[in-house]
Amino acid sequence: MQILVRVFEVLFISSLVGVFPLSLAETTSPGVCSEADRAALLAFKAKIVKDTTGILSSWIGRDCCGGDWEGVQCNPAGRVTTLALQGPVKDSSMYMKGTLSSSLGSLPFLQVLVISGMKLITGPIPDSFSKLTGLTQLVLEDNSLQGNIPSGLGLLSHLQTLSLAGNHLKGPIPPSLGNLRNLGMINLGRNSLSGPIPASLKNLHLLQSFDLSFNSLSGFIPEFLGQFRNITFIDLSNNQLSAHLPISMFNLVSLSYLSLSHNLLTGTIPEQVGNLKSLTSLSLSSNKFIGHIPASISRLQNLWSLNLSRNGFSDPLPDVSNRGIPSLLSIDLSFNNLSLGTVPKWITERQLSDVNLAGCKLRGSLPRFTRPDSLNSIDLSNNFLTGSISTFFTKMTSLQKVKLSNNLLKFDLSELKVPDGISSIDLHSNQVCGSLSSILNNRTSSFLEVIDVSNNLISGTIPEFSEGLNLKELNIGSNKIAGQIPSSISNLIELERLDVSRNLITGTIPMSLGRLANLHWLDLSINRLTGRIPTSLLGIKFMRHASFRANRLCGEIPQGRPYDIFPASAYAHNLCLCGKPMPPCRGKK
Repeated sequence: MQILVRVFEVLFISSLVGVFPLSLAETTSPGVCSEADRAALLAFKAKIVKDTTGILSSWIGRDCCGGDWEGVQCNPAGRVTTLALQGPVKDSSMYMKGTLSSSLGSLPFLQVLVISGMKLITGPIPDSFSKLTGLTQLVLEDNSLQGNIPSGLGLLSHLQTLSLAGNHLKGPIPPSLGNLRNLGMINLGRNSLSGPIPASLKNLHLLQSFDLSFNSLSGFIPEFLGQFRNITFIDLSNNQLSAHLPISMFNLVSLSYLSLSHNLLTGTIPEQVGNLKSLTSLSLSSNKFIGHIPASISRLQNLWSLNLSRNGFSDPLPDVSNRGIPSLLSIDLSFNNLSLGTVPKWITERQLSDVNLAGCKLRGSLPRFTRPDSLNSIDLSNNFLTGSISTFFTKMTSLQKVKLSNNLLKFDLSELKVPDGISSIDLHSNQVCGSLSSILNNRTSSFLEVIDVSNNLISGTIPEFSEGLNLKELNIGSNKIAGQIPSSISNLIELERLDVSRNLITGTIPMSLGRLANLHWLDLSINRLTGRIPTSLLGIKFMRHASFRANRLCGEIPQGRPYDIFPASAYAHNLCLCGKPMPPCRGKK
């Protein structure tokens, strides 16, 4: 869903870029750089103490308008009109470290200011930015900016795009932002803003995209949202908003994306939800909604993603005909007060990609889907499903994730025939028996990243691990597995989480375990392991949790972080472990 949100925002900004050209230099040769503008840019550069992007290394020479200064564009008079510095958000090695210089407020012809994805630019947004009255785009997202949003930004009357997302900004949303009557897009998401949504924002009649997600905003969703006739995108998720949904919101016939998930919203979904004829994605998950899911939802012809999980919705589900919600691809009704019994036909007979019906009191055998080849992920966990699994995955050629945990399924692992492209299998807390070698062998797909078969009846030993596996999580805890941990465990070079607790495992902890450099969770507790905890584990730098409790281990605990600062309970109930955090070893002070 986060990918979808990002696509909406990128498309919106791109549309504005098309209307308001970023560079006059593309059509007209710029003049020689103004000395005052050059000085303002160099003052900004001076405040950046480290630049691994290499962008600012191009800022040399007298002429900042000649095209050599990366990210800088000018008008024919030699005045800077655009400063666009964008770093790759996902590449942690590419960043700028420093603060924003108030000198940027001395660029009177600036129309576009984009400093995004720089990660380590800290400090406040300078008050001097309020002097940039010609600005149409201000994008300062994905940095580490702090403090309050300056109220002076409300003076930028030509502003059409305002994005301050992905920083550490706090305090209230300034009411002065309601003066930005030309604003088409506002994104203040992923900060620590608090207080209510200001009533002054009702003046933003041209708004098309409204994102305040991932903050600590409180109060209610304002009625004036229903006045934004051009709006296509609303994301108020992950806040502390309460009360009922405003009826006016369901007049927004152009609205395409609506996410109000992870709030404290109450009441019911009104029948008027069927008026949102342009809606493609609706997420109301993790709130306190009650009542029935309205039948009018079947009128949403363009809806392809519906997430109503983790609320208090009750039976019956609406009777959706074959023509209802014709575009639906993804549905999540998990963890409500639904007692479905069986999966409705309007779900099993559709060409869906994602089906999530966890905790819906499903009973009987696993459902059969008419179009299994379209399924990408399935979550039927926390139900009362019984029987075998032998034919369930037949023709599910696109399946990547399956979660059937916390059911009453009873089968041997040798019956499990999963698609080649599957990346995650979660079968924990069932009645699964058999040997791990049925799913972990030289035929195991390199796409497989997660296996959780904990709390079952699996026996046998841990098989040898061949090279080329890309497992990131292996949880086989709470079974009846015996034998030793094979030294070939070191072939799982991508492993981040390993849990073999509550089994019958014997032998020593292999030295090769220390080669798993990505491991951050290790649980070997409640087994029959002997010998020492190998010092090779000190080579795992990112370990956050480890437990060796209730084995037959002896000797000195590796004396280095984090092992010597884990709680003593992580080493309790062994034969003779010593050294921090346990009592000192004999002969050592």
